[in-house]
Amino acid sequence: MVDVFTDITIRCPHQKVSEYAADPDNAPEWYVNIDSAEWLTNQPLSIHSQIAFKAKFLGRELSYVYEVKEYSPGEKLVMKTANGPFPMETTYTWEAIDDQLTRMTLQNKGNPTGFSKWMTPLMSTMMKKANKKDLKRIKEILEN
Repeated sequence: MVDVFTDITIRCPHQKVSEYAADPDNAPEWYVNIDSAEWLTNQPLSIHSQIAFKAKFLGRELSYVYEVKEYSPGEKLVMKTANGPFPMETTYTWEAIDDQLTRMTLQNKGNPTGFSKWMTPLMSTMMKKANKKDLKRIKEILEN
């Protein structure tokens, strides 16, 4: 099983961080590997919303659909793949440390199957590295 947890502190108000991060339209700006995000359901984001993503990971082009399973604006967002290369769940949380400082967490969990299964240790390492880059990028965007 892949279970990667990363977090970062962003010098930006909690509401601004959570609104930006929870908006799938912003994903290609701050996710290193995501090339595009397309809404398959009506906006705004809510439980059962579906978004199609195109990405690159470990030299492969990936297409997958995330479905929102849990959403508490400003607190938590949980999405699961509705289809794609292997089942994955992504969770964001946001916590106000003070008026201008926010802690954001990013967790990816999944069970690779078939060909991907033997690559689990490499995938975990590469996902952690990518997640750290993603959080560093969102920090740069929101602090500038």
